[in-house]
Amino acid sequence: MLTRLRRDIAHVTLPTLQFFTVAIMLKAAPGKGWGLGIGVLAASGLAGWLRSLGTARAISDTPTSRIASAAQGYVELTGRGRPVDGTPLLSPVNGLPVLWYRVETERRQSDGKWRHVSTYESDASFLLDDGSGVCAVDPEGADMMVSRKETYTQGDTRHTQWCLINQDRIYVLGEFATLGSVAPDFDIGRQTRDLLDHWKSDRKRLLERFDLDGDGEIDLREWELARSQARREVTKLRDEVLSAPEAHVVRKPASKSLFLVSDLDPHRLATRYRWWSMYHIAVFLASAAGAAAWFNNVGGLAR
Repeated sequence: MLTRLRRDIAHVTLPTLQFFTVAIMLKAAPGKGWGLGIGVLAASGLAGWLRSLGTARAISDTPTSRIASAAQGYVELTGRGRPVDGTPLLSPVNGLPVLWYRVETERRQSDGKWRHVSTYESDASFLLDDGSGVCAVDPEGADMMVSRKETYTQGDTRHTQWCLINQDRIYVLGEFATLGSVAPDFDIGRQTRDLLDHWKSDRKRLLERFDLDGDGEIDLREWELARSQARREVTKLRDEVLSAPEAHVVRKPASKSLFLVSDLDPHRLATRYRWWSMYHIAVFLASAAGAAAWFNNVGGLAR
């Protein structure tokens, strides 16, 4: 299973940028670098306002569609999340089945503070069922607004996980496409290797399933058993996919339109983004006022 580094979405990183900018400005002598700091605050405030307001409008203005009758293109869907049969996605933190996860790892320093080490998240698809039909959700490139959060601490390492699980109520805003039956070039060998790599990432679970003699190692005979089982599961998945008359998927739009996946109510989401837009416009206006005062002060000193 592939994971990839991804930055948090803009309405989270912009306040962080603004906080550090203000902190640096307060430490610096008045006038030194303040012009640049004010510019950063103004630009980030304006960008955050435009993004947050546009997101709130997209959520509020896009009508909810049913999967069975959804038009091709940009849609809003709600339903229950389900795993793709045959290939369970397991949390790298606790080994439990999930639909999607993001894991942030931090390490405690000698001064007791936690330092960010890495952030990675799954990119495996899961299913959305709204009662009228089922479609796959490809989370690649999505803004994931997920409320379920769990923290696990092991010694000086702390893992924070956000995840979606089976039967979660999920809201999706993205591009809907009907692909038809999957082409028969389904690479069983590659899919089998990927599944085996996923199993190897959870050694404890791998030993529980295939260490027949209990010696704590997977010998050649036991590994062949694991490979055969993985191939059976991949073949089953291929047969199920190929037997379907058509396959629906929601994915990142080719345009720059918002791609959002969340377990929050859409009305609550829209309200949250409106509050963020108010925050960002306040930052912009305060920066504009600060810029005017700073320039007046600089002009006065010059005279």
